[in-house]
Amino acid sequence: MATSDLPRDLEPIHEHDPAHPHVHSEESVRRVINRLSRIEGHIRGIKTMVQSDRPCPDVLIQVAAVRGALDRVARMILDEHLSQCVSRAAKEGNIDAEIEELKAALDRFLP
Repeated sequence: MATSDLPRDLEPIHEHDPAHPHVHSEESVRRVINRLSRIEGHIRGIKTMVQSDRPCPDVLIQVAAVRGALDRVARMILDEHLSQCVSRAAKEGNIDAEIEELKAALDRFLP
């Protein structure tokens, strides 16, 4: 899917500087992907609940569970970003740009 095909809230907020790669450990990526895969399955379950005319309160409880799970994934990503990306930017002298990118992401993420 091309960036222009994404809804506005899913578009990347910036193109990362190729001179400063955005690299995370395989373990970190694996943990996030595993969590997202579980969330994906949970969402399919909610879809099935809706198709099966399950009671609305039951569906809402499951939606709340997915929201909580997504919040936990976001926290994992933020923790990783602070410990890896921001600290790397500080060592490389790019802390101001990294902080601005983080602020822009948080502006879109937080209500």
